[in-house]
Amino acid sequence: MSDPTPDTVAPPAEATLPLQGTDELELGLLDLEPALEAVLMVADQALDHLTLAQAVGHPPKDVEQALARLAAEYDEQGRGFELRRVAGGWRFYTREAFAPAVERFVLDGQQARLTQAALETMAVVAYRQPVSRSRVSAIRGVNVDGVMRTLVTRGFVEEVGHDPETGAVLYGTSAYFLERMGLDSLDELPELAPYLPEMDDMEDELSAMAAPAAPATPAEPATGLDEAAEGEKQ
Repeated sequence: MSDPTPDTVAPPAEATLPLQGTDELELGLLDLEPALEAVLMVADQALDHLTLAQAVGHPPKDVEQALARLAAEYDEQGRGFELRRVAGGWRFYTREAFAPAVERFVLDGQQARLTQAALETMAVVAYRQPVSRSRVSAIRGVNVDGVMRTLVTRGFVEEVGHDPETGAVLYGTSAYFLERMGLDSLDELPELAPYLPEMDDMEDELSAMAAPAAPATPAEPATGLDEAAEGEKQ
């Protein structure tokens, strides 16, 4: 019996495997630790080692070991940031020892961009909330519509309901306000409320602002008929 011809021999198994894409091959050539740093730098949430392994093109075990090395390296060098494992993933955080510098940068810069009018308006809302725009205007003695829009846009003030009598929108400070002011709750506000006018004292002023002014009617001079009528009454 003759041997099978070469044409009937099956090709090697590796010849049937799909070739890797060019991008995947290039990712495999990237240095592992710098690649991890680059991905973590733009992440807005903690990433687990499996997600990172897929992103950088390295085996998960190698990625997990590299993350631990990076975290230890940052700690040893005393960098201003650290690589922390949280919620089953990894993420960059500023180091706690340098938190005062970060807070000063954020808080000072945020306050510098607020005008005096905005700070005064925000103080009125903080101490008198829930409060409507018209009441804030009455307390400050000026129109605050533009300033209130700015504070709402910036996230310091938010809508909290409606006045049951007038239907006016009521405003209060937000959680962002507490965060930026370094407060845990509104109970930590300084004792300033007693120096603000009471709402009852503002009712007459608010009514005067809402009611249109009646035109003054000059007194009419008395006519001869009026004088005659007056004489008959006497």
